[in-house]
Amino acid sequence: MSEADRDRSGVGDGPLHGPRVVLVLSENWTLTPPRDLTALVDIAVEAEAAGVDTVMLSEHVVLGPSAGAAGRMENPRDYAAPGNQDPATPWPDSVVLAAAIAAATSRIRIALAAIIAPLRHPLLLAKQLGTLDLLARGRLIVQPTVSWAEDEYRALGVPFRHRGAILDEQLVAMHEAWTSSPASYQGVHFRFADVWVEPKPYRPEGPRMWFGGQTLHEALVRRIVRYGHGFHPFGSPTEEELHRLEAAMREAGRDPAELELVGGIRGVFATPEAIADLDQALEAVPGLVERGFTSICFKPSMYTDDRGQVPELCRRVVERMRGAA
Repeated sequence: MSEADRDRSGVGDGPLHGPRVVLVLSENWTLTPPRDLTALVDIAVEAEAAGVDTVMLSEHVVLGPSAGAAGRMENPRDYAAPGNQDPATPWPDSVVLAAAIAAATSRIRIALAAIIAPLRHPLLLAKQLGTLDLLARGRLIVQPTVSWAEDEYRALGVPFRHRGAILDEQLVAMHEAWTSSPASYQGVHFRFADVWVEPKPYRPEGPRMWFGGQTLHEALVRRIVRYGHGFHPFGSPTEEELHRLEAAMREAGRDPAELELVGGIRGVFATPEAIADLDQALEAVPGLVERGFTSICFKPSMYTDDRGQVPELCRRVVERMRGAA
Protein backbone atom coordinates (compact mmCIF):
# COMPACT_ATOMS: atom_id res chain seq x y z
CA MET A 1 0.00 0.00 0.00
CA SER A 2 1.43 3.37 -1.02
CA GLU A 3 1.51 6.32 1.37
CA ALA A 4 -1.26 7.94 -0.65
CA ASP A 5 -3.39 4.82 -0.46
CA ARG A 6 -2.68 4.53 3.26
CA ASP A 7 -3.90 8.07 3.85
CA ARG A 8 -7.06 7.45 1.80
CA SER A 9 -7.77 4.24 3.66
CA GLY A 10 -7.56 5.87 7.06
CA VAL A 11 -4.49 3.88 8.09
CA GLY A 12 -2.42 7.06 8.40
CA ASP A 13 -1.53 8.27 11.86
CA GLY A 14 -3.04 11.75 12.11
CA PRO A 15 -6.65 12.92 12.32
CA LEU A 16 -8.18 13.65 8.91
CA HIS A 17 -11.22 15.85 9.70
CA GLY A 18 -11.22 16.66 13.39
CA PRO A 19 -10.54 14.13 16.13
CA ARG A 20 -10.69 10.46 15.23
CA VAL A 21 -13.80 8.59 16.36
CA VAL A 22 -13.13 5.41 18.34
CA LEU A 23 -16.03 3.01 18.86
CA VAL A 24 -15.67 0.84 21.97
CA LEU A 25 -16.74 -2.55 20.69
CA SER A 26 -16.21 -4.56 23.87
CA GLU A 27 -18.70 -4.26 26.73
CA ASN A 28 -21.82 -3.88 24.56
CA TRP A 29 -23.53 -6.82 26.25
CA THR A 30 -26.77 -4.84 26.82
CA LEU A 31 -26.94 -4.22 23.06
CA THR A 32 -25.96 -7.59 21.57
CA PRO A 33 -26.25 -11.12 22.99
CA PRO A 34 -22.94 -12.08 24.66
CA ARG A 35 -22.52 -15.18 22.47
CA ASP A 36 -23.35 -13.40 19.21
CA LEU A 37 -19.85 -12.35 18.22
CA THR A 38 -20.90 -11.96 14.59
CA ALA A 39 -22.99 -8.98 15.74
CA LEU A 40 -19.81 -7.26 16.93
CA VAL A 41 -18.15 -7.86 13.56
CA ASP A 42 -21.26 -6.44 11.87
CA ILE A 43 -21.10 -3.34 14.07
CA ALA A 44 -17.48 -2.83 13.03
CA VAL A 45 -18.53 -3.01 9.36
CA GLU A 46 -21.32 -0.50 9.98
CA ALA A 47 -18.99 1.79 11.89
CA GLU A 48 -16.53 1.77 9.00
CA ALA A 49 -19.32 2.70 6.57
CA ALA A 50 -20.38 5.56 8.86
CA GLY A 51 -16.89 7.08 8.91
CA VAL A 52 -15.70 5.85 12.31
CA ASP A 53 -11.90 5.68 12.38
CA THR A 54 -11.24 2.93 14.95
CA VAL A 55 -12.96 0.08 16.75
CA MET A 56 -11.54 -0.83 20.13
CA LEU A 57 -11.47 -4.19 21.90
CA SER A 58 -10.38 -4.97 25.43
CA GLU A 59 -10.06 -8.27 27.24
CA HIS A 60 -9.82 -10.52 30.22
CA VAL A 61 -8.77 -14.13 29.82
CA VAL A 62 -10.55 -15.16 33.02
CA LEU A 63 -12.15 -13.33 35.94
CA GLY A 64 -12.30 -14.39 39.57
CA PRO A 65 -14.29 -13.37 42.66
CA SER A 66 -12.41 -10.08 43.06
CA ALA A 67 -13.76 -8.80 39.73
CA GLY A 68 -16.65 -7.18 41.59
CA ALA A 69 -14.87 -6.37 44.84
CA ALA A 70 -15.43 -2.61 44.47
CA GLY A 71 -19.17 -3.06 43.88
CA ARG A 72 -20.98 -3.78 40.64
CA MET A 73 -21.71 -0.93 38.24
CA GLU A 74 -25.18 0.53 38.88
CA ASN A 75 -26.09 0.63 35.21
CA PRO A 76 -24.86 -2.28 33.05
CA ARG A 77 -24.45 0.13 30.12
CA ASP A 78 -21.63 1.94 31.93
CA TYR A 79 -17.93 1.27 31.40
CA ALA A 80 -16.36 -1.78 32.99
CA ALA A 81 -13.65 -0.74 35.43
CA PRO A 82 -11.30 -2.43 37.93
CA GLY A 83 -13.38 -4.22 40.53
CA ASN A 84 -16.88 -3.32 39.26
CA GLN A 85 -17.70 -6.40 37.18
CA ASP A 86 -19.63 -9.61 37.54
CA PRO A 87 -17.06 -12.45 37.19
CA ALA A 88 -19.36 -13.90 34.50
CA THR A 89 -18.88 -10.80 32.31
CA PRO A 90 -18.32 -11.96 28.71
CA TRP A 91 -14.90 -11.01 27.33
CA PRO A 92 -14.29 -12.81 24.00
CA ASP A 93 -10.72 -13.39 22.87
CA SER A 94 -9.72 -10.04 21.42
CA VAL A 95 -7.09 -11.36 18.99
CA VAL A 96 -9.50 -13.85 17.43
CA LEU A 97 -12.30 -11.28 17.23
CA ALA A 98 -9.93 -8.69 15.74
CA ALA A 99 -8.94 -11.15 13.02
CA ALA A 100 -12.60 -11.56 12.03
CA ILE A 101 -13.01 -7.76 11.94
CA ALA A 102 -9.87 -7.36 9.86
CA ALA A 103 -11.24 -9.83 7.31
CA ALA A 104 -14.60 -8.05 7.09
CA THR A 105 -13.29 -4.46 6.81
CA SER A 106 -10.73 -2.56 4.77
CA ARG A 107 -10.21 0.91 6.26
CA ILE A 108 -11.08 1.05 9.94
CA ARG A 109 -8.30 0.69 12.50
CA ILE A 110 -8.55 -2.11 15.06
CA ALA A 111 -7.25 -1.28 18.54
CA LEU A 112 -6.53 -4.00 21.06
CA ALA A 113 -6.83 -1.58 23.95
CA ALA A 114 -5.95 -3.17 26.13
CA ILE A 115 -4.33 -6.57 25.82
CA ILE A 116 -2.94 -8.10 29.03
CA ALA A 117 0.53 -8.89 27.74
CA PRO A 118 2.13 -10.57 30.81
CA LEU A 119 -0.37 -13.43 30.56
CA ARG A 120 1.38 -14.59 27.36
CA HIS A 121 4.91 -15.49 26.33
CA PRO A 122 6.36 -12.62 24.26
CA LEU A 123 7.22 -14.86 21.30
CA LEU A 124 3.66 -16.19 21.14
CA LEU A 125 2.26 -12.68 21.46
CA ALA A 126 4.67 -11.34 18.84
CA LYS A 127 3.56 -14.09 16.46
CA GLN A 128 -0.16 -13.44 17.05
CA LEU A 129 0.09 -9.66 16.77
CA GLY A 130 2.43 -9.77 13.78
CA THR A 131 0.08 -12.09 11.91
CA LEU A 132 -2.94 -9.95 12.82
CA ASP A 133 -1.18 -6.75 11.72
CA LEU A 134 -0.35 -8.37 8.40
CA LEU A 135 -3.97 -9.48 7.91
CA ALA A 136 -5.14 -5.95 8.73
CA ARG A 137 -2.52 -4.37 6.44
CA GLY A 138 -1.18 -2.09 9.14
CA ARG A 139 -4.52 -1.16 10.69
CA LEU A 140 -3.69 -2.79 14.03
CA ILE A 141 -3.08 -0.81 17.22
CA VAL A 142 -1.87 -2.64 20.32
CA GLN A 143 -2.11 -1.33 23.88
CA PRO A 144 -0.12 -3.69 26.10
CA THR A 145 -1.16 -3.44 29.73
CA VAL A 146 -0.58 -5.20 33.05
CA SER A 147 -4.25 -4.88 34.16
CA TRP A 148 -5.50 -5.19 37.75
CA ALA A 149 -7.07 -8.63 38.39
CA GLU A 150 -4.80 -10.67 40.65
CA ASP A 151 -7.17 -13.65 40.39
CA GLU A 152 -6.51 -13.73 36.64
CA TYR A 153 -2.75 -13.88 37.10
CA ARG A 154 -3.03 -16.55 39.78
CA ALA A 155 -5.19 -18.76 37.55
CA LEU A 156 -2.66 -18.54 34.71
CA GLY A 157 0.38 -19.03 36.91
CA VAL A 158 1.93 -15.60 36.30
CA PRO A 159 3.40 -13.64 39.26
CA PHE A 160 1.11 -10.64 39.72
CA ARG A 161 3.63 -8.50 41.60
CA HIS A 162 6.18 -8.80 38.79
CA ARG A 163 3.76 -7.88 36.01
CA GLY A 164 5.35 -4.49 35.29
CA ALA A 165 8.84 -5.95 34.96
CA ILE A 166 7.45 -8.75 32.81
CA LEU A 167 5.82 -6.24 30.45
CA ASP A 168 9.03 -4.24 30.13
CA GLU A 169 10.91 -7.39 29.09
CA GLN A 170 8.13 -8.34 26.69
CA LEU A 171 8.32 -5.00 24.88
CA VAL A 172 12.02 -5.46 24.24
CA ALA A 173 11.60 -9.12 23.27
CA MET A 174 8.70 -8.47 20.87
CA HIS A 175 10.54 -5.61 19.20
CA GLU A 176 13.50 -7.93 18.70
CA ALA A 177 11.23 -10.66 17.29
CA TRP A 178 9.58 -8.23 14.87
CA THR A 179 12.74 -6.55 13.63
CA SER A 180 15.46 -9.21 13.66
CA SER A 181 15.98 -12.61 12.02
CA PRO A 182 17.21 -14.52 13.87
CA ALA A 183 16.10 -12.91 17.12
CA SER A 184 17.66 -13.33 20.55
CA TYR A 185 16.86 -11.99 24.01
CA GLN A 186 18.27 -12.61 27.48
CA GLY A 187 16.24 -11.32 30.41
CA VAL A 188 15.15 -12.31 33.89
CA HIS A 189 11.74 -13.64 32.88
CA PHE A 190 12.33 -14.63 29.24
CA ARG A 191 15.28 -15.97 27.28
CA PHE A 192 15.58 -17.15 23.71
CA ALA A 193 18.29 -17.29 21.10
CA ASP A 194 18.50 -17.58 17.30
CA VAL A 195 14.79 -17.90 16.54
CA TRP A 196 12.91 -16.76 13.45
CA VAL A 197 9.45 -15.23 14.01
CA GLU A 198 7.88 -15.12 10.56
CA PRO A 199 6.06 -13.62 8.83
CA LYS A 200 6.92 -10.17 10.09
CA PRO A 201 4.21 -7.56 10.81
CA TYR A 202 2.92 -5.20 8.13
CA ARG A 203 5.04 -2.33 9.45
CA PRO A 204 8.79 -2.97 9.73
CA GLU A 205 8.90 -1.90 13.39
CA GLY A 206 5.73 -3.76 14.37
CA PRO A 207 2.15 -2.61 15.04
CA ARG A 208 1.35 0.86 16.27
CA MET A 209 1.20 0.95 20.08
CA TRP A 210 -0.82 2.88 22.64
CA PHE A 211 -0.11 2.88 26.35
CA GLY A 212 -2.30 3.92 29.25
CA GLY A 213 -3.02 3.61 32.93
CA GLN A 214 -4.79 5.18 35.87
CA THR A 215 -1.81 7.45 36.55
CA LEU A 216 1.15 8.57 34.45
CA HIS A 217 3.85 6.81 36.48
CA GLU A 218 7.50 6.78 35.45
CA ALA A 219 7.46 3.30 33.93
CA LEU A 220 4.51 4.32 31.76
CA VAL A 221 6.32 7.44 30.59
CA ARG A 222 9.33 5.33 29.60
CA ARG A 223 7.16 2.90 27.64
CA ILE A 224 5.37 5.68 25.78
CA VAL A 225 8.58 7.51 24.92
CA ARG A 226 10.33 4.36 23.72
CA TYR A 227 7.53 2.51 21.92
CA GLY A 228 4.35 4.59 21.97
CA HIS A 229 2.32 6.12 19.19
CA GLY A 230 -0.56 7.01 21.51
CA PHE A 231 -1.45 7.78 25.14
CA HIS A 232 -4.80 6.30 26.22
CA PRO A 233 -5.27 7.07 29.91
CA PHE A 234 -7.89 5.45 32.12
CA GLY A 235 -9.79 8.55 33.17
CA SER A 236 -8.69 12.13 32.59
CA PRO A 237 -4.98 12.97 32.92
CA THR A 238 -4.02 16.15 34.73
CA GLU A 239 -2.42 19.08 32.94
CA GLU A 240 0.74 18.40 34.94
CA GLU A 241 0.83 14.82 33.63
CA LEU A 242 0.36 15.95 30.04
CA HIS A 243 3.13 18.56 30.37
CA ARG A 244 5.43 15.96 31.94
CA LEU A 245 4.81 13.54 29.08
CA GLU A 246 5.41 16.26 26.50
CA ALA A 247 8.69 17.20 28.17
CA ALA A 248 9.82 13.55 28.23
CA MET A 249 9.02 13.18 24.52
CA ARG A 250 11.03 16.27 23.64
CA GLU A 251 13.94 15.18 25.81
CA ALA A 252 14.04 11.89 23.89
CA GLY A 253 14.08 13.76 20.58
CA ARG A 254 10.48 12.95 19.72
CA ASP A 255 7.85 15.44 18.62
CA PRO A 256 4.92 15.33 21.09
CA ALA A 257 2.58 16.14 18.20
CA GLU A 258 3.18 12.66 16.76
CA LEU A 259 1.56 11.09 19.83
CA GLU A 260 -2.14 10.28 19.52
CA LEU A 261 -3.96 11.45 22.66
CA VAL A 262 -7.02 9.29 23.29
CA GLY A 263 -9.94 10.49 25.41
CA GLY A 264 -13.62 9.73 25.54
CA ILE A 265 -17.17 10.82 26.20
CA ARG A 266 -19.27 9.19 28.89
CA GLY A 267 -23.01 9.00 29.25
CA VAL A 268 -24.91 10.13 32.34
CA PHE A 269 -27.58 7.70 33.51
CA ALA A 270 -30.63 9.15 35.25
CA THR A 271 -31.51 5.74 36.72
CA PRO A 272 -29.91 2.26 36.78
CA GLU A 273 -32.28 1.27 33.95
CA ALA A 274 -31.96 4.36 31.75
CA ILE A 275 -29.95 4.96 28.61
CA ALA A 276 -27.81 8.11 28.41
CA ASP A 277 -28.40 11.15 26.21
CA LEU A 278 -25.85 11.21 23.38
CA ASP A 279 -26.16 14.93 22.72
CA GLN A 280 -25.42 15.66 26.36
CA ALA A 281 -22.33 13.42 26.27
CA LEU A 282 -21.12 15.07 23.05
CA GLU A 283 -21.07 18.46 24.79
CA ALA A 284 -17.71 17.38 26.23
CA VAL A 285 -16.07 17.17 22.78
CA PRO A 286 -14.97 20.81 22.37
CA GLY A 287 -13.25 20.76 25.73
CA LEU A 288 -11.43 17.53 24.88
CA VAL A 289 -10.29 18.96 21.55
CA GLU A 290 -9.09 22.13 23.29
CA ARG A 291 -6.99 20.00 25.66
CA GLY A 292 -5.34 18.31 22.69
CA PHE A 293 -7.18 15.00 22.44
CA THR A 294 -6.94 13.71 18.87
CA SER A 295 -9.07 10.56 19.26
CA ILE A 296 -12.32 10.33 21.24
CA CYS A 297 -14.00 7.07 22.31
CA PHE A 298 -17.70 6.33 22.68
CA LYS A 299 -19.60 3.15 23.56
CA PRO A 300 -22.86 2.61 21.62
CA SER A 301 -24.70 0.69 24.34
CA MET A 302 -24.60 3.75 26.60
CA TYR A 303 -26.96 5.56 24.24
CA THR A 304 -29.28 2.92 22.80
CA ASP A 305 -30.72 -0.50 23.56
CA ASP A 306 -31.69 -0.93 19.90
CA ARG A 307 -29.07 -2.66 17.78
CA GLY A 308 -30.63 -1.18 14.65
CA GLN A 309 -29.89 2.38 15.80
CA VAL A 310 -26.11 1.90 15.91
CA PRO A 311 -25.33 3.05 12.32
CA GLU A 312 -27.21 6.32 12.80
CA LEU A 313 -25.63 6.81 16.21
CA CYS A 314 -22.19 6.39 14.60
CA ARG A 315 -23.04 8.95 11.94
CA ARG A 316 -24.12 11.46 14.59
CA VAL A 317 -20.87 11.06 16.50
CA VAL A 318 -18.75 11.35 13.35
CA GLU A 319 -20.59 14.50 12.29
CA ARG A 320 -20.07 16.09 15.70
CA MET A 321 -16.36 15.26 15.65
CA ARG A 322 -15.96 16.78 12.22
CA GLY A 323 -17.69 19.90 13.49
CA ALA A 324 -15.23 20.07 16.35
CA ALA A 325 -12.34 20.55 13.93
